[in-house]
Amino acid sequence: MPTATVDGIEVEYEPGMTVMQVCELAGREIPRFCYHERLSVAGNCRMCLVEVEGGPPKPAASCAMPCAPDMKIHTDTPMVKKARDGVMEFLLINHPLDCPICDQGGECDLQDQAMAFGVDGSRYDENKRAVTNKDLGPLIRTIMTRCIHCTRCVRFTTEVAGISDMGLIGRGESAEITSYLDKAVDSELSGNVIDLCPVGALTSKPYAFKARPWELKKTETVDVMDAVGSNIRVDTRGREVMRILPRLNEDVNEEWISDKTRFIWDGLRRQRLDKPYVRRDGKLEPATWDEAFAAIAEKLKGLEGSKVAAIAGDMVCAESMYALKGLMDSLGSPNVDCRQDGAKLKGPRSNYLFNTTIAGIEDADALLLIGTNPRHEAPLINARIRKAWAASNMPIGNVGAVHDLTYDVDQLGAGPATLKDIADGNHSFASVLKNAKRPMLIIGQGALARADGAAILSLAAKVAETTGMVSEDWNGFNVLHTAAARVAGLDLGLVPGEGGHDVANILTGVEGGDIEVVYLLGADEIETRRLSRAFVIYQGSHGDAGAHAADVVLPGAAYTEKNAIWVNTEGRVQHGRRAVYPPGEAKEDWSILRALSGVIGKPLPWKTQGELVAAMIEAHPHFGSANTAPEGNSLDLGSVGVSGAVGDMGFASPVTDFYLTNPIARASEIMAECSAVFVHGQNRAKTAEASGTNG
Repeated sequence: MPTATVDGIEVEYEPGMTVMQVCELAGREIPRFCYHERLSVAGNCRMCLVEVEGGPPKPAASCAMPCAPDMKIHTDTPMVKKARDGVMEFLLINHPLDCPICDQGGECDLQDQAMAFGVDGSRYDENKRAVTNKDLGPLIRTIMTRCIHCTRCVRFTTEVAGISDMGLIGRGESAEITSYLDKAVDSELSGNVIDLCPVGALTSKPYAFKARPWELKKTETVDVMDAVGSNIRVDTRGREVMRILPRLNEDVNEEWISDKTRFIWDGLRRQRLDKPYVRRDGKLEPATWDEAFAAIAEKLKGLEGSKVAAIAGDMVCAESMYALKGLMDSLGSPNVDCRQDGAKLKGPRSNYLFNTTIAGIEDADALLLIGTNPRHEAPLINARIRKAWAASNMPIGNVGAVHDLTYDVDQLGAGPATLKDIADGNHSFASVLKNAKRPMLIIGQGALARADGAAILSLAAKVAETTGMVSEDWNGFNVLHTAAARVAGLDLGLVPGEGGHDVANILTGVEGGDIEVVYLLGADEIETRRLSRAFVIYQGSHGDAGAHAADVVLPGAAYTEKNAIWVNTEGRVQHGRRAVYPPGEAKEDWSILRALSGVIGKPLPWKTQGELVAAMIEAHPHFGSANTAPEGNSLDLGSVGVSGAVGDMGFASPVTDFYLTNPIARASEIMAECSAVFVHGQNRAKTAEASGTNG
């Protein structure tokens, strides 16, 4: 590899690296505002100036200059210091020095670099320029007078988010960052520009004036708004979640998170279940834990296991589902299901995982989407697909409804007929997949959560087989889940046992009188009105649909309120950490199930969470491998193969409103406003006024 010298230190670097990157290899910090590792090079802030020996007798922008072999670079000469001081002085000429009232204060790049590389005075005596604030929607607060025109926000929305809502207009002193035609920034990833902004021009509108960064306790945990398992940091003050930020994980979410993940925090404190309830005379009334458990025990006394059923929800942790499965087994009930939507999925494991892995999307050279809208079902996976498409212009075909996915897609057809043609090799896109070195497909719940879902899965497996998607070093067969709990539920066997009922048959069984008790563990996305003839136990964190239908309500903990395990769509086991404690009398879900098992006389064989996890790992060893995607490129096509007719109806995404997909989201005022603006097209001024959002 070539070498270069930085301040007398010789370093090896890979060809193509910039001078800035080489300086960082040598341990030299280079100040910058416009440069970002994941965005294209703009070279317009000029803060990263260095001196190159033998080059032109002037400072060079290190972010935009490729490093040449044997180059000698200086980062601390008088020329460099004078140049950086001058750039900082120019930046501060028009920047309003309102740090005491700026939400960026304490974590502002301009503030930090002005201290490290700035000067202690200004020679500018004219009035500072002022810029009109822009209305970018309900999530992003703007004070554009602070803007230094680094264009990070413009490059992110264009290159990563794949929208064209922002740009820079004007020149010189008249230059402004703005949205076109006063349009709100309509992207599921828009909140990331808040993190990217190096000054206080773009800040979080819901978080404005809520707290200072040094007041907050920071907890690293995992997101459960979708099945990606984005790594996040939850900032809390006292017992309240104040904001949620992304945490770096190159294999999962890189350094981005979706807007639902970022702004869901106000829903964590609204409509909470903080005490048990028991239905008396048709009305839910507060009760003690003993009274709630006694009501359940009385109903279960002498009841056959076949008359009891349990459904696990979409945001339930692995420990809770393991405990629920143990409780149902002790009652002799085979009627257990974690697939609220009725998806026709079961083992072996590689048949329901995102086998390519999220990071592996970038290695693919052809893609077939089946019954999915990844932009709304998993925005971070959609961003990865766009990244791979932008790098190689790989062909992407879609079978299903037409969606704006932020990249070019060949619309192949609407439903099973087209998929069958591809599987049989009678479609032109089958040749595209066969000729690719690393083809992949992504099948979504829109294709699987239907009566013919098993046959559709079989067709997808046949596509993988006939086009060579599975080989010794590649597995292109991918199932995209929408529920954070789904993979762990399938791993733990929360599917009907021998003679057991799935969700659809549980509901039918209740209506027919065959099932008398239904245990809903955070399950709200089902037709709860069909449970009216059963005794319903609801255990969860929010008073949503399941709680309204319940005869006994047991208050559980939300995902930020417990140490727990989740498994993402690629099968990666990740550990969430408690940021705050549950409100009132609410308790962690596994402990509720353990206590209940003792009351009904069938105690589960562990007393602590540590003992539970040890038992779970003993039964399912892969739960002991944290933050590691499964290895292996097998696909049990025989087990997938299902004969049967497929319907004519086209595939449709299960996500109709990205912002209101779960109980926490439906309790959030921020998400309600986003839904009104971006999904239903309501006037932003009216929604802001209705929700009391500041400006």
